[in-house]
Amino acid sequence: MPEVKLRYPEADLHCHTSASDGLLTPWELVKQAAECGLKAVGITDHDTLSGWEKAGQAGKHFNVDILRGVELNTEWAGVEVHILGYEMNPQATILEDKLSELREARFKRVYTIIEKLQDLGIPIQKAEVERITKGESVGRPHIAQVLVNKGIVISIAEAFDRYIGTGGPAYVPRLKITPEEGIVLIRKAGGVAVLAHPGIYKLEKGIEQWVKAGLQGVEVSHSEHALEDEKKYRAIAKEYGLLMTGGSDFHGEERKPGVRLGGWGTSYGVVEEIRNLANLAYSHHI
Repeated sequence: MPEVKLRYPEADLHCHTSASDGLLTPWELVKQAAECGLKAVGITDHDTLSGWEKAGQAGKHFNVDILRGVELNTEWAGVEVHILGYEMNPQATILEDKLSELREARFKRVYTIIEKLQDLGIPIQKAEVERITKGESVGRPHIAQVLVNKGIVISIAEAFDRYIGTGGPAYVPRLKITPEEGIVLIRKAGGVAVLAHPGIYKLEKGIEQWVKAGLQGVEVSHSEHALEDEKKYRAIAKEYGLLMTGGSDFHGEERKPGVRLGGWGTSYGVVEEIRNLANLAYSHHI
């Protein structure tokens, strides 16, 4: 059979590196993006900006444009709502103070989960999780990876299903902030606020109130969106005049099997639109 050549979008604006819970370092991810033919990638690690510098260096080396981002986990009506922020001012005190608080809460949560697993008779230690946590931000995928490495489960998905996912015997809720708080934080830091993968949790009913809080975009293309989701959220974005973004939510094959870098995304023009909005916000602050 002839080789099938994969087609990639121009930009994948939702990617995780080892600065949070991704497997690749920022340099490795950008190198892979160049090999895929991507013009741009968004570095959107959880609650940390620490991958930006290395990604920027790699971007210059491999001629890949880097959109600097972050992903915030918020909660609305008992449902997870993830907010992507792009092109914030890294010197914004309000941003770094809140991210530092969220990262500290992540570590406390992880340690509590480990204690619950130990109470279940599962031999897991803090040091084992810390050894595979390469960046500032830690999360449940790190615990899941240790459980896989020790042969307690056979996959990341099984770790979540059996132990650490919502409703599991070792589940611990995270520090809660609202979508509105996340959006306002990003906007006050000069960034552009985008609703991530709304199709996963069917978030269409919340979009109107989040637009009022300052939401500027919706992630339409995503690895967990069906075609009907893309159609639905494209229409909603048009209704409210929102940017339509896209990204794979890449973490690495072992963390998210089948989710390839650049497999979902958008045109390079969206990168320019985001930068224009961020520049407009900056001009209003000076």
